[in-house]
Order: sequence, then structure tokens, then C-alpha cells
Amino acid sequence: MTRETFEGELHRLKDDVVQMGVRAGQAISRAVEALRTRDVALAEQVVAADDAIDAMHLELERRCMRLLATQQPMAGDLRTIASVFAITIDLERMADHAEGISRATKRLGLEPLVKPLVDIPAMEARIQEMLRETLEAFRAQDARLAVQAAAKDDLVDELRNRVLHDLLDVMVKDPQTISRALELLIVARHLERAADHITNICERVVYMATGELRELNV
Repeated sequence: MTRETFEGELHRLKDDVVQMGVRAGQAISRAVEALRTRDVALAEQVVAADDAIDAMHLELERRCMRLLATQQPMAGDLRTIASVFAITIDLERMADHAEGISRATKRLGLEPLVKPLVDIPAMEARIQEMLRETLEAFRAQDARLAVQAAAKDDLVDELRNRVLHDLLDVMVKDPQTISRALELLIVARHLERAADHITNICERVVYMATGELRELNV
């Protein structure tokens, strides 16, 4: 493989990581929409689609290993390949959280929600903002934008705490709501963890751009 061919493979690899990120974001969006509209069929579609994202993850890992095995990457290229390897894991786990949200929706079925959905859709909106900025930062290897995107994780945490506080209040006042309230708590936890995975990706973008591997939002 010539250097020109290697650079082309690396470019395509990064493009496909972005596409995987878009797919993971769409899975989160569709999962929350299924909950909001009580659409069990849509929730089932999100669960079924997870296999395709898993397959993307494995294929990207295989390509990373092939580049490492057949080339002698320079320092910057090596950071990129190592980062892509780690990022695909976080994106795959994001999709797993979309599946988890959808399974909670299926368990709820058509039972009435214990409170209106306000903060959970707000969490999802913040996550989509984080993901868009993170994928843009990844494309451009922009450490500043990655740090900016990761900082929005605090907003997601604040919303999750609000969900927890509100649902605890509901359960104390009416113990018959506990099982349904717990499903919404599970959803909020899945969204919080999805935001954590985006923060992990931001850390890898900073590493790609600067060579510095450090935790963000500590």
C-alpha cells in the first residue's frame, strides 16, 4: 500500500466513522420519539436496527487493524487509527442505549406516563447538539470545538437530576406509579450515559489533534 493509498483509506475510515455517528444519533432520536408518541412498533424497529450498527462497529475495527498490520503509521496517523478504534466502541454503546430506551418503551406499552415528557426530550436535544459538534470536531480535528461540545454534558446531567427529583416525588406521593416511574428513570439514565460516550469521543478528538489524552468535564 502506497502512502497515497493509505491516506485514502484513512480518509474513508474517518468518513465512515462520521456515518456511524449519524446512525447512532438517529437511533437515539427515534427511540425517544417512540417513547414520546407511545409507538411500540417504532421502538421495535430501533431494537432491530441495532444489529446493523454493531456490524458497522466490527467492520471499522477490522479496517483499523488492517491499517495497523499492513502499514507503519506515523505518530499522527497512529493517533487517528487508535482514536477511531476507541470512538467506534463509544458509538456502538450509544446505539445500545437507544436500544435500552426502546425496550423501556416496549415494557411501558400503552400505560399512561406518570408525568409529561419535558426533560427527557430536552436531554435528547442536548445530546444531538453535542453529537453534531463532536462529529464536526472529529472531521476537522478541532480540539477547541471538541472541548466545547463536551462541556454540554453538564446540561444533560442537570436535566437527568431534574427527572430523578420529579419522579421520586411522584413515587412518594403515589406508590402505584413506581414501576412506570422506574422505566422513565431508566430512560434518563440511558440518555445520561449516551452523553458520557460523546464526551469520551471528544477526549479522543483532543488526542488526535494535540497528542494529549486527558479527561474532560472532571
